[in-house]
Amino acid sequence: MLDGRLSLTTPEGIRLLLTPAGPFLRALAWALDIAIYGVAMFVLYLLLPHGKLGRGIGLVITFVAYWGYPILCEVYWDGRTLGKRATGLMVVRANGLPVGWRESTLRNLLLVADFMPMAYVTGLVSMMLDTRFRRIGDIVAGTLVVHRDQPASQPLPPQAAPIAPPFAFNADQQRTLTDLFERESRLPAERMAELGTIAEPLTGATGAESVDRMRGYVAGFTQ
Repeated sequence: MLDGRLSLTTPEGIRLLLTPAGPFLRALAWALDIAIYGVAMFVLYLLLPHGKLGRGIGLVITFVAYWGYPILCEVYWDGRTLGKRATGLMVVRANGLPVGWRESTLRNLLLVADFMPMAYVTGLVSMMLDTRFRRIGDIVAGTLVVHRDQPASQPLPPQAAPIAPPFAFNADQQRTLTDLFERESRLPAERMAELGTIAEPLTGATGAESVDRMRGYVAGFTQ
């Protein structure tokens, strides 16, 4: 973990690269969630009827919302509460898969242990001593809090008129040409022209003209 990332392989053989989140961002996400919870409860108490009935209903809702909010968000919202969403974090299982009811319930109920003796001191010490920044709840539940990578944008297909290739390309040949034009913006024009000349047996042209023909081939694949 020299670069701070974990390399995990799912049961389906998919390789995942995950970056564990440190104490600062996790504390910020928690503070945001507490603030949201506090505002929601304040508004709720303003709407409830006065008297013992209103206080009783308020206490029940306060208890259910305090424990239910993070669990429901993590299970149904890709491991993210509102605070985690704002800070770009998410909860996953130790193998990189989404959390379920068991994992989310365990990690949130054990917030009590992480709070001891006060102000989440135990949880902070646990995160500082663990290479994956796990608090006690994460260790017991088998979960990780990681940075959520933004999905990579799909490159646009080449803007060119489709040209029929001289022969039918197989899947690997199509992928090779498509990859070339996905990287075109990062290659100097001279290098592209050189590659065009190398591809003369395929295009029957050299330099930029050959590149334009290959771009037309790729446009035919992707349109």
